[in-house]
Amino acid sequence: MAKRTFSIGGVHPNDSKISRECRIEPLPIPPTVYISLSQHIGAPAKPIVAVGDKVKVGQPIAEPGGFVSAFIHSSVSGTVKSIGPRKDLAGNNQMTVEIAVEGDEWLEGIDTSDTLVTDIPEDSKAILEKIRLGGVVGLGGATFPTHVKLSPPPGSKCEMLIINGCECEPYLTSDFRTLLEKGEQVVVGAAILKQVLGGVPCTIGIEENKPEAIEHINKVIADLKKVSSKFDGISVMSLKKRYPQGGEKQLIDAVMHRQVGSGGLPISVGAVVQNVATALAVYDAVQKNKPIIDNSITVTGECFPKQANLLVRVGTPLSYIIDYLGGVPENASKIISGGPMMGKAIANLDAATLKGTSALLFLTADQTARKEASACIRCGRCADACPMGLEPFLLNKLWKADNLEALEKNAVQDCIECGCCLYSCPANIPLLDMIRMAKADVMKEIRARAAAAKAAAEAAKK
Repeated sequence: MAKRTFSIGGVHPNDSKISRECRIEPLPIPPTVYISLSQHIGAPAKPIVAVGDKVKVGQPIAEPGGFVSAFIHSSVSGTVKSIGPRKDLAGNNQMTVEIAVEGDEWLEGIDTSDTLVTDIPEDSKAILEKIRLGGVVGLGGATFPTHVKLSPPPGSKCEMLIINGCECEPYLTSDFRTLLEKGEQVVVGAAILKQVLGGVPCTIGIEENKPEAIEHINKVIADLKKVSSKFDGISVMSLKKRYPQGGEKQLIDAVMHRQVGSGGLPISVGAVVQNVATALAVYDAVQKNKPIIDNSITVTGECFPKQANLLVRVGTPLSYIIDYLGGVPENASKIISGGPMMGKAIANLDAATLKGTSALLFLTADQTARKEASACIRCGRCADACPMGLEPFLLNKLWKADNLEALEKNAVQDCIECGCCLYSCPANIPLLDMIRMAKADVMKEIRARAAAAKAAAEAAKK
């Protein structure tokens, strides 16, 4: 029987999982952390500490700035030195809380032991509140506040919880290591999420190139089912290796054979998707009263001499991580935050890690050099590869013509920026770059239109 996968597009880049054997090791705490207040999709958090305040590990330092927002906590103990703008990895200013580290004192009530807690609370509202207060966000890339995602709008009903263990992006291995080293906590976290969603079935999707993880999680589930019926209905699905299978809509297609429509949300087809690392963060928040104060980061690249998966406190300067592992190699031409397909080039090594930071990837000039672009030969490979069913060659043409209306009509806003079009183009046209700019222009237009409609509606009420 053929393994499941999504039905539209996709490519098969080399795995390059050269750090897969590296266990997750804690990085020593840096002397200073810089915690951004823009750690998630939605409104930035608002600071609730002042310069000179003493803080402990796990103490809230910022509260949600809106409905779609999240709490942010101190990842260290020490003194707040400043609150103000600081440049992120792209060189843009973000409001940041600077904390000078003094010891490692944790907030009272946080359980720092390794004892596995399998007794899942019955009160779903209380669970959801712990997730909210723990500042849990999606750690698969989007960093959407988890408590919001677990609260389907009226008229919507979740039919399946999907835990994303695909990690289809080349080079990244932190989720794989999490499944192997924290599999019990991940499954308990999945059961907690399942409880909040009304006891729906839960599928943990793992790609076939991670057989050790598939075997281990199957064993963990079998063992936990002997402990409690709360773990019934949780299963592992081995999926065909294919990029970008970890994309939310692609994973739903692979697991449920349901496709989310243009502009739609997963809940519209009865699905809620959470990442492996998010399930672990839910376990920590609910069972251990531990908010997100650290995350696992892969540090890798053929030119980087020391492969690693590190447990890093949020707000750790990137330069500190790199120096700890021996510094930037001479032949490294570019450093990427994330993977080679969807990651972002780092322009500022003084930037600090965020909750959603997944990897530091070092690439050589040969690996990053772009070949000279030539004219489109109308081969259609970009359209065949697009997992969203778009026509990148057409979107590129429309953007060059500045035709925003046609771009929106042809759903440029649905692009997930996976890079499959660029990867597959024999003419080396920078399709992703063009489409990313086109999408930004169209989304700006859509937001302006929505704001105008809202203002008109409010004016009509007066």
